Parts: sequence; structure tokens; C-alpha cells
Amino acid sequence: HSATAFEDFESPPGVNKLDLQLFPLWHLPLKLAAMFSTMFFLYTFLRDVIHPFVSQSKNEFYKIPILVMNKVLPGVAITLLALVYLPGFLTVVFQLHRGTKYSPFPSWLAIWLKMRKQLGLLCCFCAVLHAVYSLCYSMRQSYRYKLLNWAYQQVKQNKEDAWIEDDVWRMEIYLFLGILSLGILAMLALASIPSVSETLNWREFRCVQRNLGCCALLLCTAHALVYGWRKWAEVKHFVWYTPPSFILVVLLPLGVLLCRAVLLLPCLDRRLHAIQRGWEKKSSEATKEV
Repeated sequence: HSATAFEDFESPPGVNKLDLQLFPLWHLPLKLAAMFSTMFFLYTFLRDVIHPFVSQSKNEFYKIPILVMNKVLPGVAITLLALVYLPGFLTVVFQLHRGTKYSPFPSWLAIWLKMRKQLGLLCCFCAVLHAVYSLCYSMRQSYRYKLLNWAYQQVKQNKEDAWIEDDVWRMEIYLFLGILSLGILAMLALASIPSVSETLNWREFRCVQRNLGCCALLLCTAHALVYGWRKWAEVKHFVWYTPPSFILVVLLPLGVLLCRAVLLLPCLDRRLHAIQRGWEKKSSEATKEV
């Protein structure tokens, strides 16, 4: 009798198991995050671990848990953030081409639009992990050994001051942009919580998600570019003819930002506002385009 009761509790009668799927809206976003994580991990592992081992016989596998992962996480975060705002540009392209906002979008774009919230939350999660990993840098024993080696080399070279103005400014700006980016991403994540979003009207919610989101994407891209600084022009950073990872991760965000900037052109902006207010092309023109 107890076994029957337990089974009834696990599978209540009249409830279809297909209606009780586990996080159905998260399946595709999680797969995308896992795919990008694997790609960035293999790329960074090849450059930072395998290359020194093959070319110089250096055993640097200790970098995998912290250093390698801390290059993977920001790459995944900024890529997911770019994927959040890329479909918005595509919807505008469809509206401008069709001359109406009432025409349905393709099924693949509709699915993409529906999972933007999940992509944004995964982006914020990766960004928070990136910040925590960065704070743990000085706790690593390998960092302490390197710090002692740097101090010994400075004494050996009879240097009283190791101050490098260029590196100081680079790190200050890099941290400044990173802190701002993380703060804005946290605000976007909080605004997506139902209990918070329900207190905002449509215009307020759109302002937060659109304007702050683009600002976060811009700051994250600048954060990555400042991290690279002059590395993109130094040949020694192109290991096995492969570019540094920061060059790859900023390509998609820069493309999205460029597309958003194009939409600010007066000729496109005026027509887009007219379409969003309900203006449509003449039926004859729409028929010709179809």
C-alpha cells in the first residue's frame, strides 16, 4: 500500500509527464553556453598549455583550474550578451524590409527572441564567476612564487622602482570598465525577475533592457579591448599563427554595436519610428515585395 501511495505521489493521475518538462526554456541556452565554453576552453588550452609544453617543454597544466577558466568565462559571457541583442537588430531589419510591424517573424527568430532572458542570465552568471576568479588570483600559490621571482629579479637588476606607467593605466581602466559592466549586468538580471519587472511599465522595462543592455555590451567590449591593449600588434602573442582569444571574442559584440549604430542614422531611425507607431507600406508595394 505504501509503495502504491509513493508511486501516486511521484506520478499523480491525470497529469501528463510531457507537461512537466524540466526547464524547457533553458535547454537551448544551456546548450549554447556549453558549446561556447567548450570552444573557448579548447582554444585557450591549446595556446596557454599545449603550446608551452610542445615548444618549450614547460609543464603549465596547473593553469587549467584558474587561469584558463578565467579566460573562458568572460569570452562566454560577452558572446552570450551579444546574442541577447543581435536578434533585436534582425527584427528591425525584417520590419524595415517588410514595411510593417504586424508581419510575423520566422520561427527561428521567434525562438531566439524568447530565449533572450535565459541567455542574459547565463551571461550574468559567467560574468560573476569571472569576477570571483579574478579576485582569487593573489590566493594562488603559483602567483606567490612568481611574485617572489619578480622581486628577486628586480633586486638582481638593481631596480629601486618597478613602476610602469603604461601598465598602471591599463589595469586601472580595465578594472574600472569591468566593475561598471558587472554592476549594469546585475541591474539587468534583477530587472528580469518577475517580481521586479511587474512593477515597471512597458516603457520603463524597455528602457532598462534596451539602453542599459547596449551600455553593458559597449562596456564589456571596451573591457576586453583594454585587456588586450597592444597585444593585437605584438607578434609574440600570435601563438601557432592563432590570434589572442580577446580578438576573437570581441568580433561578434563589435558587429552588434556597429549594427545598432547604423540604426541611429536619421533615414532609418525616422522610418523605424513610423513603423513602430503603426505605419505600413501600401498594399501594392507589399504585394510586389512578397
